[in-house]
Amino acid sequence: MKVLIAAGGTGGHVNPALAVAGELKKRYPDAEICFVGTPDRIESKIVPAAGFPLKTIEISGFKRGFSPADIKANVKTVVRLLKSSGSVKKIINEFKPDVAIGFGGYVSGPVIRMAAKMGIPTAVHEQNAYPGVTNKALAEKVDVVMLTAEEAKKHMNCKNEPVLTGLPVRGELTEADGSVSRAELGFNDKPIILCMGGSLGAKVINEAMVEVLASHKDDADFNYIVSTGQNGLWVPDVLKEKGIDSENCKNIQIRTYIDDMARCLSAADLVICRAGASSLSEIQVMGKPSILIPSPNVTENHQFHNAMALVNNNAAVIIEEKDLNGEKLGAEMDRLLSDKALLKEIGDNARKMAVTDATQRICEIVISLIKK
Repeated sequence: MKVLIAAGGTGGHVNPALAVAGELKKRYPDAEICFVGTPDRIESKIVPAAGFPLKTIEISGFKRGFSPADIKANVKTVVRLLKSSGSVKKIINEFKPDVAIGFGGYVSGPVIRMAAKMGIPTAVHEQNAYPGVTNKALAEKVDVVMLTAEEAKKHMNCKNEPVLTGLPVRGELTEADGSVSRAELGFNDKPIILCMGGSLGAKVINEAMVEVLASHKDDADFNYIVSTGQNGLWVPDVLKEKGIDSENCKNIQIRTYIDDMARCLSAADLVICRAGASSLSEIQVMGKPSILIPSPNVTENHQFHNAMALVNNNAAVIIEEKDLNGEKLGAEMDRLLSDKALLKEIGDNARKMAVTDATQRICEIVISLIKK
């Protein structure tokens, strides 16, 4: 069995692909799995670290603006696209895959398009409720389109009926024990609020959380884990200016990153975060109530559509970034945490939306394509 996987750009694309690759190797130890990505994005580090070979091509996306810089970047993208065809064809001819799967990112386009053209069974996985441009174009060519959210179906013109698979999540999340995690974090029995804005951090979320913490500094009704991201290193200093020494507060943990997500998420009573597909899948699998603040700075505003898929099922609350401030965020937190029945209802609804066997579903599709 030879499987070619195209995925790149962000961990949200690459990590689910790695989960599937890992499951395939577990089932078929002799399987050969080769990734195709870019040489300078996250896949160049985490794919080899996971033990899989990575072939790279130079590829980028189109800019939507008309500034001189955007035009220059788009010319470079066209040149890279033209060059990539030859590179991809060479990779496919040398590896001779039985199936090619795209998990998103610009790199998926030329790889899966060429594989389909060469008669190799193909599939793509779409993470978001509103599909990206690459997968919308590929949907007409590939044998199977796999969806994380049912809502994506109405935005795609698929060659064959798409299949709902969900999005793979890390196994340690489902195995974590919330009460054990709470004890390990050193918190008391008050509600735990987990706030995270991504690895780089979201300035508006950090600013709102600083306001929330400042307004709650005279009480200890809640415990807080706030992941500021690399761009939020200023948060502890600003809190100190407002009279909060976070390093010596038993109910406040300010972190740059969260490297123990299973522990933090399992312990949390309420999650505040962006609406990326991976985060939402983790929230659903864990059955956590959440306040979602979609990033408006993403392609096709897909995070808003991701969030609304939950909101429309009473499985989350949304605050759009344009409406976000500390007062509104604090009021929404207080409203949810003061109503245990509502909080449980939202969490239960999130869990009902979860697909807990997404990795297995995707593997079955990969195997079925090879058998054909």
